[in-house]
Amino acid sequence: MIVLVTGANGFVGKNLCMVLQQQSAVELYAYDLDNDPGELEEGLAAADVVFHLAGVNRPQRVEEFAAGNAGFTAELCDRLRALGRAPKIVLSSSIQAEFDNPYGSSKRAAEEALQSFCVETGASGTIHRLKNLFGKWCRPNYNSVTATFCHNIAHDLPIEISDPLHEIELTYIDDVTAAFTAELDAPAAPGCCFAAPLPARRIALGELASLIRGFHAHRDTLLLADYADPFTRALYATYLSYLDADNFAYGLDIKTDPRGSLAEFLKSPHCGQLFISRTAPGVTRGNHYHHTKTEKFLVVQGEAVIRFRRLDTAEVLEYPVRGEDYRVVDIPPGYTHSIENIGKGEMVTLFWSTQLFDPASPDTHYMDVLTTEDAEETE
Repeated sequence: MIVLVTGANGFVGKNLCMVLQQQSAVELYAYDLDNDPGELEEGLAAADVVFHLAGVNRPQRVEEFAAGNAGFTAELCDRLRALGRAPKIVLSSSIQAEFDNPYGSSKRAAEEALQSFCVETGASGTIHRLKNLFGKWCRPNYNSVTATFCHNIAHDLPIEISDPLHEIELTYIDDVTAAFTAELDAPAAPGCCFAAPLPARRIALGELASLIRGFHAHRDTLLLADYADPFTRALYATYLSYLDADNFAYGLDIKTDPRGSLAEFLKSPHCGQLFISRTAPGVTRGNHYHHTKTEKFLVVQGEAVIRFRRLDTAEVLEYPVRGEDYRVVDIPPGYTHSIENIGKGEMVTLFWSTQLFDPASPDTHYMDVLTTEDAEETE
């Protein structure tokens, strides 16, 4: 299938072309202003499907709206008429087409040009009235508040919010590219129709900024947002795309003592916290119990023995573990427990706890696992 994308260097165009390039059945013509006009003619002469994304939304003069949106769409249709071709055309429009402002009027006129072309030629056309979009590669400080917030917050720059309660509707770029690529397999019925609205999240500007600030603060707080929410996952991915290339890595706050070192990695009020430790040979950590908090231990390097003793018994249970085995040990409440490095080298362990550590109420109570006699027997 031969596909032409106009506006290929724009936000939507870049993302769509990247998806189309991964499809072996698609031969792609990507056109933008820096291409030779002959390349557009070549694409129109060959394309089975045209994704018409090119347009103007922030011109220097208001008259450019009509020329860049309605005018270019009409020109595209005229070129297809001259070529005697009627490929399927997918038009990227805007919800602003419902309003009588210069931009909205120009997008509505572009829709009407496509509708007329489809009626005249029997071509199949689909109009997508898109809402406010966000995602990777969107230009900041231009016409996307999400891109501006992500870029500025990622770079410790100020943002301006005139009304924190003002709500906008946001659609993720991956939902756009999924809907557009689905057009390739959709039946090409004659006539022009409006596509169903894409998924969108209504959110206040203040809440949007707060979420993004939370992503920015994560390296210090280690607190995870609610990534069970698809919008939050998409917004976090968008935020990360605005980091500078030399700012992908960061360090953790490492606590050291004679036993080794320990660092917290991730925290979440929904699923507890994860931390990692290095332990010197012969060193034992733990010797405490919890009433409610539970944990998981995973030794990823070295050898250890994890010991348990229920608080009301003298019986000691032992679980030998090695890093090569990736064996997870659950730590139930009501058992005092410890982990001893019995190898010759350093032991590295991942610990997960169901609760965030609260110094005021740690639910950690110290008690040796081994009695004096037990300790003597292990020597």
